[in-house]
Formats: sequence, structure tokens, C-alpha cells
Amino acid sequence: MLRLLKYTKKKDWLFALLAIGFIVVQVWLDLKMPDYMNIITQIAQGKSHMGGEAYKLSDIWGNGGKMLLCALGSMASSVVTSFFVVNVAADFSARIRENLYVKVQSFSNNEISKFSTASLITRSTNDVQQVQTLITMGLQLMIKAPITAVWAIVKIAGKQWQWSAAVAIAVGFMLTAIIIIISLVVQKFKKIQKLTDDLNRVTRENLTGIRVIRAYNAENYQKDKFEGINEDMTKTQLFTGRVMAFIGPIMSMVMNGIALAIYWIGADLINKATIMEFPTLFGDMVVYMAYGMQIIASFMMLAMMFMIAPRSLVSAKRINEVLSTEISIKDGNGVSKTDIQGTVEFKNVSFRYPDGQSNVLQNISFKVNKGETVAFIGSTGCGKTSLVNLITRFYDATSGEVLVDGYNVRDYKKDELSRKIGYVSQKAVLFSGDIQSNINFGDNDADISAIEKAISISQSEEFVKLQKNGLEAHVAQGGQNFSGGQKQRLSIARALARKAEIFIFDDTFSALDYKTDKILRNALKTKMKDSTCIIVAQRIGTIIDADQIFVIDNGEIVGHGTHKELLNTCDTYKEIAQSQLSEEELKNA
Repeated sequence: MLRLLKYTKKKDWLFALLAIGFIVVQVWLDLKMPDYMNIITQIAQGKSHMGGEAYKLSDIWGNGGKMLLCALGSMASSVVTSFFVVNVAADFSARIRENLYVKVQSFSNNEISKFSTASLITRSTNDVQQVQTLITMGLQLMIKAPITAVWAIVKIAGKQWQWSAAVAIAVGFMLTAIIIIISLVVQKFKKIQKLTDDLNRVTRENLTGIRVIRAYNAENYQKDKFEGINEDMTKTQLFTGRVMAFIGPIMSMVMNGIALAIYWIGADLINKATIMEFPTLFGDMVVYMAYGMQIIASFMMLAMMFMIAPRSLVSAKRINEVLSTEISIKDGNGVSKTDIQGTVEFKNVSFRYPDGQSNVLQNISFKVNKGETVAFIGSTGCGKTSLVNLITRFYDATSGEVLVDGYNVRDYKKDELSRKIGYVSQKAVLFSGDIQSNINFGDNDADISAIEKAISISQSEEFVKLQKNGLEAHVAQGGQNFSGGQKQRLSIARALARKAEIFIFDDTFSALDYKTDKILRNALKTKMKDSTCIIVAQRIGTIIDADQIFVIDNGEIVGHGTHKELLNTCDTYKEIAQSQLSEEELKNA
């Protein structure tokens, strides 16, 4: 928790100090009331604390009025304290959520793989809420309780030792019980947060995969999976709830017990006292009862914190795990201006995933010049996507150099490199909003003519025009109101609107029919002729007209050339071609 304090600001500390100031005022007013109560008690006995003179009835009203003013002042101080505390907690939590979001946005695929999506969501929401609750309660209870306890003990110091011993025994018993209870539940709180991650994960899988679940009649299987985690979480929460439930009865027993002890001891002392000592002892007993209750109440407040703190501290640790994660892919110093544009070069590049046992890519070398269309083909899992991920710096090469426009990609700042590249992933991703906001996504800053051009080239014009509101047509979360091919074409339009130097299409055309695929590629070739295109594909028809085709097998380039050249020089490419094209198509290629 202390490590999170570095995210506080001067305003937070100022508000915290003001809150502490008003807490001190509140405690002073609360502890002032028993003094007036003592005076009123003596008045009721017809005795004065000043020279034995009898008080008038107006003196009772006067001291009673002072008690009322103390109570109202305590209430006002409590309200002001809450105002400052809530502001500190809310602002601090907002800052933590923002830092978590920014941190996650800076993660490479390597860091993201260490945390599940469900876990990151839980840490950004539920865990932050737990920390906010700790701050809200902590600034009030953790500060007020010790001040009240110490001040009350000072107030009763020097009075009858029997009462002090009774209070000390009660406090010792209560602290022992709290320590035992907390030791039983602290590990369970850690488990609850982990189970919350799992519950979010399963729920998310069920919602995103609902079509597959229904298609395979897997509702009962998914239900059993959910119920298993849900039941485990319920049992854990029931255990912690039942154990923590003992705190309330223990507190009640201690408070009632200390009240009984004070009266019992007081009755014995008064019974043995002389007539002159009786009024003083009786007044001391009333005051001691009030202060004793204040001391016990203080420890009750601490007990409440002990109920909240373990889970909050677990949450703080989980938040710190994200915030302290070292980013493997960092910004370079920046490349202000490049003499050449649209070139990509690999120099003896090898790549291994962080937890991998062997290289996915081995000694890859090639160069793509401006305006060229280059394709990569190979069997599933041969390393095609891994290769293009090195260009975009989703990962960094294990060895060798990846150059864009003559500079190592590590030299670029991330945003500089991104501006040079228009990227379309294997899975089409659309965001909730409308068609225009999806195409003009990020820092494209494309005008309407550029958006319309991108729609035209990507062959999206036909179905966009059919939408009731055209470019302003609603896009559901994940683009669920569009087909797979439509989502893919809108993703392509988004990349084209970027006006990038280099376009990367990672198996993008597989969701398109052959006719749309061919028309789209022809449009790219004629209307984006000055841009470099890098295509990852499974279909020969998609790459048959590429300027260069690289054949990848087991992470190595086993063939390089045009379609016709590779049919004669590369057996791997020839096998792929024969599996997809007829003899007549191969002859006419």
C-alpha cells in the first residue's frame, strides 16, 4: 500500500491534514462531554465541585447546553472530515485507475500474456475500489481511534486502578480475538480476488463465445464450469463472512462486560467509601463509564479496519504487480526524418517468444523497397505472423535487426513507428460507435474525402450505402451487427485512411470471397501504388501477382521470387500451389 502513495498529490496531503485537524476537534468535543456529565451528576446530588455550594437549576441547563453544543460541533466536524476524506479517496482512486490504464496500454504482447484480460479488468475496477474503501475508512477510523483511545486513557489516568485494570483486560481480550480472526481470513481474501478474476474470465468467455456454445450444445458444460468457480467463491466468502461475524458479538460482549465491570467495581468502592467520598466516587464512576466506552469504541473502530484492511492490502499488492511490471519494449530516442520511405529490411533476424524453448524465426534476411507488394506464405504456425509482428514492434527480435526506412525499429518512438504503418490484424476488430469513427480511428485525422476513398478501395462502399445512416450507422461492440467479411473490409478501410507508408495485411483477405479479394487487391495496386504492401496469406490467389513472394517453413525462408519462379524453384511453394490450383490454372499462371 505504501508503494501506491507515490501517486498522491499535494492537494491529497493538504486535504488529509485538514481531515486530521477536524478529527482532533471531533475527538476533543467527544471527550469534553463526560466532563459536563460529571458536573451535572454532582449537581443532581446537590453538591458543587466548587466549595460545596449548591447549584441552581440553571446550572444544569447551562452544562446540558454545553454538552449539546459539543455534540453538534462533533457532528459538524465529522461531516467536514468526510468531505475531505471522500475527495482524497476518489481523486486517488481515479489517478490509480488512470495509471493502470496507461500502463496496460504501454504493455507489449509479452507483458499482456502475463496477466489475463479478466485479471486486468478486476485489478482496474474491483481492486481499486477496495483500496478506495480502505482510504475512506482508514483516514477516519485509523486516525480517530488511536487519538481517542490515548486521549481517553490520559483523561482517566490517576483514578481508581481497579477500573483501569478492567478496561485493560477487556482491550487485551478484544485484540487477541481480532488477531486470531484476521490470521484465519487473510489468505482467504487473496483467494477471493483470484476467484474474482476467474469468474470474470468465465463470464467473458461465455458472452463472447455464445454462438459457439449454442452451436455445440455446450450450455451445460459452460454452466458447470461457471458453477464450479461460483461455488468455490461462495464457500470462500461464506467462510470469511462467518469468521468475521464473530467480531460483532465479541465487541458487544466486551462493551457490555466492561460496563458491568465498571458498575460492579464502582458499587464495591462506593459501598466501602465514607459519606464524604461518595459523591466524588459516584461522579468518577459515571465519567469512567463514558471514557471506558470511548476506549472500547476506539478499538471497535480498529476492528472494523482489520475487517477491511486485509482484502484491501491484497488488492493494493495486485495493483502494484501491474504498475511495477517492467516494459520490455521501450521507446527509442526518436527518428526525426528519414531520407528514404516505405522500405522494410530484415538482417539475420531470429526470434523466440519469451517463454519459448526454441526460435520461431531463424536467420531471416530480406528487403522490401518502396511501392513493392511483398507476400509471405507458408503452413499454419510457420512464423508468418510472428515476422510481421516484429515490424510493428509487438515483439522485439531476439537477434538481428529490423529496419524501417533505414533505421532500426528500436530507434523509433512507438508513435513515430505506428504513423508509418497501416496494420490490419488477422481478427477484424471494430469498436462501438459508428462507421466513420471506426475508419477515422486513432490519430488518422482523415477528412471525409479520405474516408470515402478508403471505403471505396476496401470494397465497403456497397454495404455502407445500404446502412440507414451511412457513415453514421451504429457499430455494436465488437462489430457484432456486421458479417465477418464486412468487418474485415472496414478494418482495411481504417488502415487505408491512415495514409501510411507501409501497409501490413496479416491474413486479412481470408474472410473475403475470391471476387472481392481480387477487386480489392487490384484497387490497392492502382490507387495505393506509392505505398509498400506486406501481405501474409494462406491462399495462392491472394499473392499470385505480388512483386516478391517469400515462402516460410519452420521459421526459415525456403523460397523467394515471383509466382512463376517459385513454381520451378521451390518444392514447398509448388505443393501449396498444387493443393489450391488446378492443373490448368498452374499452366496459365
